[in-house]
Amino acid sequence: MCAGMITGWYEACFLRNKRGIEARNSPKKWPERPENDRLRTMKTQPYPEDIDTPEAFDDLEDNSGDDITLELVATQGGRLDQVLADMIPEHSRNRLQQWIKAGRILVDGKPVLEPKHKIYGSENLSVRVDQVQTEAQAGTFLPEPMDLHVVYEDEHILVINKPAGLVVHPAAGNWQGTLLNGLLAYDPVFTHLPRAGIVHRLDKDTSGLMVVAKTLTAHTHLVRQLQARTVKRLYRAVVCGVPRVDGTVNAPIGRDQRLRTRMSVTSQGKEAITHYRLLEMYPGCSLVECVLETGRTHQIRVHMGFLGNPLVGDITYIAGRRYPLPEPAANFQRQALHARQLGLIHPVTGEAMKWTVQPPPDMADLINDLRDLADNA
Repeated sequence: MCAGMITGWYEACFLRNKRGIEARNSPKKWPERPENDRLRTMKTQPYPEDIDTPEAFDDLEDNSGDDITLELVATQGGRLDQVLADMIPEHSRNRLQQWIKAGRILVDGKPVLEPKHKIYGSENLSVRVDQVQTEAQAGTFLPEPMDLHVVYEDEHILVINKPAGLVVHPAAGNWQGTLLNGLLAYDPVFTHLPRAGIVHRLDKDTSGLMVVAKTLTAHTHLVRQLQARTVKRLYRAVVCGVPRVDGTVNAPIGRDQRLRTRMSVTSQGKEAITHYRLLEMYPGCSLVECVLETGRTHQIRVHMGFLGNPLVGDITYIAGRRYPLPEPAANFQRQALHARQLGLIHPVTGEAMKWTVQPPPDMADLINDLRDLADNA
């Protein structure tokens, strides 16, 4: 009996040792899963009903002396903000919500402060229209003549090719010399619009296409297109390393809790979706194409860094990590990002329009140098 127990013990030890040797000598098999499953499994917040756009930052001051009042009768039922948006479409729903919260809307003579207030139809609605006294109108920002690379212009919209190094909107540390100042000098119509007609932005050191509204109607229409995600924005970027596969990054972005000047992927952030595609491979880096489905601050820079492929030259998001970059990439002095293509529906004619511009000389030279290195490798 005792001998049988000892024999059984030796056999068990032998089998365990044999399995261990086989496990060490055989290649490790990882469970198959799509490349971006780790992104899809992140906790995300419900998508907000009112998407955050540049218009949300408009300063709608109470300049009641210049206001006009619209007297309307509700022709349908529904949420107050939606009913008003359908009746006076020249004002965006976002702006109408701000007016409701500011007490500018009366329903049957009584102020209502909730945009979701139920309307049944036939109510008398009084709308005190804010004439949108912007910072530019108040004289806070001054016109500054500058050379703007105009790609397209008509009486409703202006499309420009923004150079790297130009700040779009004044902020702390950049109160002058911005695109907004240049727009005020370019055409007086911009003084009558929220943020001089600017409806979206590019980072200071990102080059490429931007559209600017020249009328309030165009401004509202463009903001709605951005909200509906029908504005098509295509970028070219040179990134460190090589992304493993083409794909989509679906990871929420919010303010970095440790360094407030940075953004980061966080479960407490807002929905952010970037589609990317590998175009060319070079020694130590690669050229990718990115298409934005949403427009969060630093979105491409954050998402590519999240994949482990931060943009060449982006000292903010390389964040101390070391990449074996060739000399042209290691010496590049800004994030290698260019807004190459812009597509939208014209806010008045309804025509589908698209513009494409090539990268500026510094980025074009970078790509050509990297191609030469790849050819000679």
